[in-house]
Amino acid sequence: MCLSSVYELNGGGKRLIKENVAAVKVENGKVILINILGEKTEIEAQIEKIDLMENFIVLRKPA
Repeated sequence: MCLSSVYELNGGGKRLIKENVAAVKVENGKVILINILGEKTEIEAQIEKIDLMENFIVLRKPA
């Protein structure tokens, strides 16, 4: 099972949003993150990068 950590770009760095993310959905301009326990986090953002080898996802807030 491959789980990912999700980060948000802010300023010049990254902020951790959620760990152990098992699923990602995009609905109505929001990214919905679901972890292995089924907990959901919704964030208004765009997907900047998905790295499946390193198991991370980077989001960017819309301008």
